[in-house]
Amino acid sequence: MNVPIGLFGAVMGLVGLGLSARVAATVWPGVFRAPAYFTELWVALGLVAFAFLSVLYLLKLFTNTKSAREEFTNPATLGFCGALPVGMFLVGGGLGPYLPGIATMIWWGGYALLLGFQVWAISRWLAGGMDLGQVNAGWLIVLVGGIVAPGPGISLGHAEASRFIFGVSAVAALPLVALLFHRAIVAGPLPAPLRPSWFILLVPPSLIYANGVALYPSVIFLEVLYFAGLVLVLALLASSRNLMSWPFGPAWWAFTFPLDALAYAAARYAQDHPEPLWRGVCAATLVLATLFVALVLVRSLGAARYLFSKRL
Repeated sequence: MNVPIGLFGAVMGLVGLGLSARVAATVWPGVFRAPAYFTELWVALGLVAFAFLSVLYLLKLFTNTKSAREEFTNPATLGFCGALPVGMFLVGGGLGPYLPGIATMIWWGGYALLLGFQVWAISRWLAGGMDLGQVNAGWLIVLVGGIVAPGPGISLGHAEASRFIFGVSAVAALPLVALLFHRAIVAGPLPAPLRPSWFILLVPPSLIYANGVALYPSVIFLEVLYFAGLVLVLALLASSRNLMSWPFGPAWWAFTFPLDALAYAAARYAQDHPEPLWRGVCAATLVLATLFVALVLVRSLGAARYLFSKRL
């Protein structure tokens, strides 16, 4: 089976929702009798997806090496290769409370992979020969994915390592986001199957804020990034009002983790500003993320069932 590496975005979306809900549960203490029945369900689904996809992708490396190599050389798909190591950060965070030793190994594996992928992506970019139309929001995953590391990393005791990769990725965010907006204006709309990937633009403001204040608590101005993320999500939802007419495919998982990231940022902000307004925004963003994750999961299972029945 030719599983695209970008499908590890499903791991990001599932585990990311569970981790965001863990933080949001502290904003609403006592509202849910047993929040773990909600949070750990999504973490468990993400762990199952990670194990399943890892086996399938290892098989692909041995049986379809040409296709796997193409993913790492084609500018249109290279960015999505970051979904694997970023997913490993999140899996480490999900497993941390239960199996800290294994969680740490997985987190460090993602760390090493992402740094290697970043070096390769930058060298590929500097080599030139890229068409502007090939640049897409997937590049944010590989070049900016390190901003995901501190959430799980700090809880696992790796604050300094998290600070390093967070810094590298945060620096890359500004020019890359500017380039992506330039691409949208000049090169025209993405093909319909790839349009969900625009939601990845939510990740930099959400996680540079949320994980930035965890690493640098005195830098208050980072909060403005969260406000920008709230406006951006409204614009993205407005531009995606016809999403049900878009062809369904793996790129739909790009809806999920960015909305998880915004919900995580909303929960962090509500912790520091427990006014009813911000607690309400926290709840709304978590509900929005849950709806999208559930929608994409159900549609993915339906598509997988259809493909399996055709094989039979």
